[in-house]
Amino acid sequence: MSECNAQPLPEPAFAEPWHAQVFAVTVALNEAGRFEWSEWANRFSKMLKRNGLSKELNGGNDYFHAWLETLEAFLAEMGDANPSDVSAVSLDWEKAYLTTPHGEPVHLSNG
Repeated sequence: MSECNAQPLPEPAFAEPWHAQVFAVTVALNEAGRFEWSEWANRFSKMLKRNGLSKELNGGNDYFHAWLETLEAFLAEMGDANPSDVSAVSLDWEKAYLTTPHGEPVHLSNG
């Protein structure tokens, strides 16, 4: 009988699925020509510096909350995402996931 050489699995690149999703959306917008990566990096750097003054960013949720905040502000400035619409959808998602039974898919209501 041969021994199976079990290799350790690599660490995931993202701690949470939403981290990967917000990263992917940002990359897709850049690749679609919506903005230059250097422009994104400059804005994100400023956001990290601003957020880093009040707390230490660890590359987890706090880092990606700063990433998302940067993306939302950038999209608002470009006229692609109205901040009040973003806020309303965010609240709708929060209500939906808080009222969805554990293990069930989360769905937004139509109104």
